[in-house]
Order: sequence, then C-alpha cells, then structure tokens
Amino acid sequence: MNRRRTPRSASAEDLLSTLQHLTARARQEVELHQARVELAQALQRNMLPATLPSFRGLDTAACYAPARNGLDIGGDWYDGFLLPDGSLALAIGDVQGHDVEAAAYMGQIRIAMRAIASTAVDPGEVMGRTNDLILSMGPSLFATCSFFRLDPVTRELESARAGHVASVWATADGGSGITADAGGLPLGIEARQHYPVTRRTLDADGAFVLLTDGVIEGPSLPINEGLELIRRLVSSHSGDPAADLAETVLKAAALTGHEDDAAVLVLRHGAVPTGPQVT
Repeated sequence: MNRRRTPRSASAEDLLSTLQHLTARARQEVELHQARVELAQALQRNMLPATLPSFRGLDTAACYAPARNGLDIGGDWYDGFLLPDGSLALAIGDVQGHDVEAAAYMGQIRIAMRAIASTAVDPGEVMGRTNDLILSMGPSLFATCSFFRLDPVTRELESARAGHVASVWATADGGSGITADAGGLPLGIEARQHYPVTRRTLDADGAFVLLTDGVIEGPSLPINEGLELIRRLVSSHSGDPAADLAETVLKAAALTGHEDDAAVLVLRHGAVPTGPQVT
C-alpha cells in the first residue's frame, strides 16, 4: 500500500523568516508609495500660483486642500494671471486620477493654457487650442476645466467650459445663482472640439466662485445639493473679503463624505463706480 508522506510542518524559524521577509517587502512598498505621494505634493505646491492678480475694485483668492487621507494628491488645480491686453485670466480644473502622473498632467495643461491665452483672446479658442495641444502629447488622462477672461474696465466676464462643474455667484442685493453655461467635452478626449463662450457683466457688488467637484460632491452629498449648499453659503458671505470667502467655501468640502482633493477660486468684485473717478 502506498502512503502519502505528511508534509513537514514549518518550523518556528521558517515562520519567523517568512514573516521578516513579508515585513521587509511591506516596508519597501510603503516607503515607495510615500515617496510618490511626497513627489506629487511637491509638484502640486510648485505648480499652483503663489499669488493671484487683483485690480481696484476686484480681488481674487484661492484655496486648495489635498485629499484628507494624503493619497489622492495632484488632481485639482487653479490659476490666475494677467493677459497682454490687461485682462485677467482665471482657470480651474480637475485631472482624472491622482498621484504623480495627474500632478504632471495638471502642470502641462496649466502651462499650455497660459501660453495659448497670451495670443488668443476668445476663451473658446483658448480651450480648443489647449485641448488639441494636450492631445498631440498623447495623454493617458483627461481633465475638466473652466477658463475665464475678465476685462477689469468694462467688467465683462467671458468663459468657456470643458466638462467642468458649474460656478456659483451672489450679489450684495440678495441675488444669487448657479451658472448653467454651455460647454464641451473635457480636455484630452477628442480633437477639434468647439467650446461655446458665455458672456456676463459683473457690474454689481458681489462674488463669483469657481469650484472643483471635491467641494460639492461625494457619498454624503449629491452634486446638485452640494451646489445649492454653496450657493446659499456664498449668498450669505458675498460681502466678505475674497480670501475669507474662499476659506469658508472650502470648509464645506468636509460635508461631501469623501477624501478627494478640492479647490476654490474666488473673484470678489465691487460695484462699477458711477460718475467721475479721482485717480
């Protein structure tokens, strides 16, 4: 009769050796992941603008909060810069995915948009040309984005939207709302896209607030409810300084119930002066 031999039980030394090997591997993986997170954080910090431009009667401020678990850095971004004709450009966006690749892709979009905006006046053209340039680089990600151009004299605000979430506005006289601007596909999906331009005039005292979905959407907060919450919040704080309002809005991200990163960009505008101005 053939009998199978009973496998030899692992000795205490064997088990200890295996445990030490697995522990060492786990430590290496944790250290590698932490290094990637730190690199993404460094990229994010250096690619977001340190300051934003402002004009008499116009003030801008922004806030960014990394993911609350520290792992999803790199997706959201904002920008503000002066154009050659003296206009103010504002942008906000959200890159699909996170970590180092998303942070690097965010930087590519920001640089491309700045360069193109210096030669193209129409926000729809800026968005379309940015999209085509990004696609020519063979991206593996896509991004939503909104781009705004404000004439500080006429207060005309022109904007184009690439799949990004709506913005929120409020005025000191009690008016408020959520923008319903037409838009196109996110950046990095399909070439030669058309991005409609929306025009509005900021002639009253108030605030215009740009957001990423990390502020308004999550397991505990559907996007429509999140936008309505921010509308009420901005309406009740529309007279606050831009920096204070940005911080107030960003705190609402805690209500979404997720750990995504979040960005807020506030344009605080006073009423257009009537009559002669003394300079």
